[in-house]
Amino acid sequence: MNKRRFIIPPVSLPVLLLIFFIFLAVFIVFSSVVMAAFEKLGMPPEVAYALFLFALLGSFINIPIAEEVSYEPVLALGEVRFFGISYPVPYFDWAERRVIIAINVGGALVPLSIVLYEVFRLIYFGQFGLLFNTLLATLVAALFSHAFARPVRGLGIAMPVFLPPLIAIILGWLLGDGNPNLVAYVSGTMGVLIGADLMNWNKIKNLGAPMVSIGGAGTFDGIFLAGVIAVLLV
Repeated sequence: MNKRRFIIPPVSLPVLLLIFFIFLAVFIVFSSVVMAAFEKLGMPPEVAYALFLFALLGSFINIPIAEEVSYEPVLALGEVRFFGISYPVPYFDWAERRVIIAINVGGALVPLSIVLYEVFRLIYFGQFGLLFNTLLATLVAALFSHAFARPVRGLGIAMPVFLPPLIAIILGWLLGDGNPNLVAYVSGTMGVLIGADLMNWNKIKNLGAPMVSIGGAGTFDGIFLAGVIAVLLV
């Protein structure tokens, strides 16, 4: 009797349709949440939707910006011959490791472009008091992010997911000066980018990961998510 073995069991059509509709519902809800956050920053709906698409598609794109080289001890195996007989002899050697540092388009460049737009708008309208509060909030958020960020070997820089939004919400309430959403978004995104990633640049080469991406593992976490959650909860 011929028995077929499947690595992945066959899935019936109703189950596939159910999975599709669940995925579609999650996508619609998440896109609505992100667009609502962008609109609270004063952006038109069409611009908010375009930014969401750029962030979503850009989460799959990592642009290499630097390469770091480190050396670490490894155990190697040599060979010694004695009276015609070979004997294996272990010894320590130094191995070169190269780490590519990349920046994620959706998780870093899109939020950075939004922050620059908001900063230039504050300068254009002469709201220098709010600009000062925003920069101060970013500095505080960066120091908190740096304090809680931990290098994880083989992975990158990790930190509690909901810590940056929580800090950004508090800073938005305290330093909002009539626009807490702006302060929360800028401090939430730039706080993670500066405090967790840039301030740990010298530790990246010792993580043992072949590539480290600034901006998290995609648009659904890291810098992008910190700013969105912060704006929605303020």
